[in-house]
Amino acid sequence: MHQALLVPEVLLDIFAHVNESVDLPSDDSSCDRLLSQQSLASLATTCKTFYEPAMDLLWANIDELEPLLGCVTRLHPLIYCSEAEPSWSEGIEPLSENEARQFLRHAFRVRSIDISSDRNFHLLTVFPTETCMFPRLQSLLWQVETPNNIYLHLFLSNTLLFFYLSAIHPALKSIGTRCASLEALTIGDAKDLTADESFLLSETIRSCTQLKHLGCPPLAWEAWNHLSNLPTLLKLEIGSGNWPLDRHDFKFAPFLNVTILNFYVQTASHTITTLECSEFPSLQQFKMHVQVMPFAQAEQLFRALSQCNAGHTLEYIVIFSFDSDGDSDEEPSDNSLTAIAQFLHFTQLRTLGLVFENYPVYLDNDLLLKAMSSWPNIRYMTLANHQLRLPTITFRALFDGLRLCPHLDSLQLHIDAINIDIDPETESFQHTSLQKFNVGFSNIEDVEAIARIIFLMLPGVEQVKHGHEHNNWDKVNQHLKHLRSSADLGHHI
Repeated sequence: MHQALLVPEVLLDIFAHVNESVDLPSDDSSCDRLLSQQSLASLATTCKTFYEPAMDLLWANIDELEPLLGCVTRLHPLIYCSEAEPSWSEGIEPLSENEARQFLRHAFRVRSIDISSDRNFHLLTVFPTETCMFPRLQSLLWQVETPNNIYLHLFLSNTLLFFYLSAIHPALKSIGTRCASLEALTIGDAKDLTADESFLLSETIRSCTQLKHLGCPPLAWEAWNHLSNLPTLLKLEIGSGNWPLDRHDFKFAPFLNVTILNFYVQTASHTITTLECSEFPSLQQFKMHVQVMPFAQAEQLFRALSQCNAGHTLEYIVIFSFDSDGDSDEEPSDNSLTAIAQFLHFTQLRTLGLVFENYPVYLDNDLLLKAMSSWPNIRYMTLANHQLRLPTITFRALFDGLRLCPHLDSLQLHIDAINIDIDPETESFQHTSLQKFNVGFSNIEDVEAIARIIFLMLPGVEQVKHGHEHNNWDKVNQHLKHLRSSADLGHHI
């Protein structure tokens, strides 16, 4: 054996390359994954020096319990026979104490496990509730359909760092003590929580003192208060469900280190309340998907976000409202949805996406120039206008604004393409970064003139996206293709 292979760091680095396909999801490159597993198994049987590192990598990531149950002599032929069914363990006696030792032989090597079925759990009755089957486990994905399954305790380890749970589970109450090092906790979307479930969730969150990432249903104010005082917290995602946050006379401590804040909710009211009571001085990303958000609430949301002390850090804002029915009693005014004016002080903005089913975002030539001058680093901007209203942005203002944003590569904007106020033949300006240009439902008359403007001034735009099924914008794209072909032919002559 070469002396270099006796150096642990060198050996581990070599084995890590063999292991790359093993770490792939089971649906991806299954042949490569199987080949890597076979290679690691072969390495493990080569010599004593290779055995431990190869076996550690081979068992590091597993799906379900079958690989470990296959180490049990009695169960091996049931699992690996050619006619084995997913329900192979039905009617099979639980593990004996000796078989439990066979099962646990390699369990200590497991770092990550994905459990999506409880069909084999009845085999584990030999293990006391306080048993930790995986003492070095770091990642647990628990997607069992029966949320109250009593066997979850067996998987909880004090080394656990990442924990995904598909629903509220009674075992959550022991997370703080059993998993003291937990850094990432995600609890799947839940319907309206009961009072007991809401209390359990709140107590669980308050027991976690090392969290960096948290995704869960809406929280009670006590849990929010705990999180605001948690310096390790970096990312916070709130899903759908009823909101127990019912106090309006409190102010949270600043969320000092939270950089990502996402909401996926039915209504916006409690999100607004939370923002009004909070400060996020390190916030870089804000994303919100909301099902129902009336006009007035949208304005409140913009104002609350603009006042949460993220003016010098926020780089990403994306807000979607999917309320297709809208508020029949409410009609927007000319100055409705003033998000642009509210967001001008976000000087580091790089991504802005605002999509509302019922209400357009107000923007005119002057406000566009103010926005572009405030956001010199902007790269993506979408202001989707699903209302067929007369556009207020002219080509002249658009290109004056683009001069201020040299890095912009994707733009969706409702534009006045009827009253053309620019002559590309007399302009020397080209914006070479813009690659994607979407004009929404903008109307058009002079196809050739628009095509020449885009061809000469936006050379990176190959096709203009639009919201019409059949429209003159398709003819613009045809002209663009012809102009490029002619230009390419001219270069070759």
